[in-house]
Amino acid sequence: MSLKIYFAGSIRAGRADAHIYAKIVDILKKYGSVLTEHVGNPNMTEKGDVLLTDKEIHDRDVDWLKQSDVLVAEVTQVSLGVGYEIGRAVAMGKKTLCLYRPQPDKRLSAMVRGSADITVVDYSEVQVESILESYFKTFIR
Repeated sequence: MSLKIYFAGSIRAGRADAHIYAKIVDILKKYGSVLTEHVGNPNMTEKGDVLLTDKEIHDRDVDWLKQSDVLVAEVTQVSLGVGYEIGRAVAMGKKTLCLYRPQPDKRLSAMVRGSADITVVDYSEVQVESILESYFKTFIR
């Protein structure tokens, strides 16, 4: 059985980290099927998926979240959508991993870092692969 992984990263709130999302998605593919692979597409703009209405995007993404076994979110770029997805995942009882690159002038929300239901890992880009490897070793039996 292959894991179904929901990857969350900022789209409309900014695509400055799209290259990092692409790297994370590529690594996640080692561990299962990434239902939201498009989030890592470096060609996607802040407009997102323009062929669908907001309702269609919401309903599709919530359906993918329901199907998923785990949510992995890159949370450095502040995003209401990613926060919403994290909240929904926690409410559904999904395993939830948030990756955050510490910033000198910003702090991660206490609602994420303070939750006992969310694993938060501070990281630098060079650490992504080893962090995900460690996380999925404990996840997969």
